[in-house]
Amino acid sequence: MDSVLDGAIDIKKIVFSEDDIRARVDELGAQISKDYYGKDLVVVGVVKGSLYFLSDLTKQIDLPIKVDLIGFGNIPDTTSKTGVVKITKDIDIDIKDKYVLIVEDVIRTGLTTAYIASELEKKGPKEIALCTMLLNPNRILMTVPVKYAGFEIDDSWLIGYGLDRGEIGRNLPYIAELNKK
Repeated sequence: MDSVLDGAIDIKKIVFSEDDIRARVDELGAQISKDYYGKDLVVVGVVKGSLYFLSDLTKQIDLPIKVDLIGFGNIPDTTSKTGVVKITKDIDIDIKDKYVLIVEDVIRTGLTTAYIASELEKKGPKEIALCTMLLNPNRILMTVPVKYAGFEIDDSWLIGYGLDRGEIGRNLPYIAELNKK
């Protein structure tokens, strides 16, 4: 496949098309609407990666919901494999006694997600669950409450629909595999 984004990335193949994503997001939104009917739901997106998924998903949830964002960053001099992170943007909504659905773009090891869930747990929600667009079950190191997953993936290098390489490619409307260089 030809390079896109003015040659900034080299795509091998499209893994999930716009239509695949739209259909799966519609299904997830319908299921969440059913599961949380009559419950006080707060949807918390993890920035930056989940923004596209969060936007599309919340439009498909037919409930009165509140939406907030949480951000994290790696602590300097550690690697992403250590799971050592810090909250860089905390939520603003009070989640005490509410149902919280954390929305992620991708869960690989679960380390960062487990940390975010444990930090939110300190705020006293009734329940915390996870919704991720992509899940790599072969790399999970931590037990995390994944209630909804869009698609399962392998260890391919992916880009698009919120996933980036060096902050480039998040805006692609599909999810593609990158050629390894």
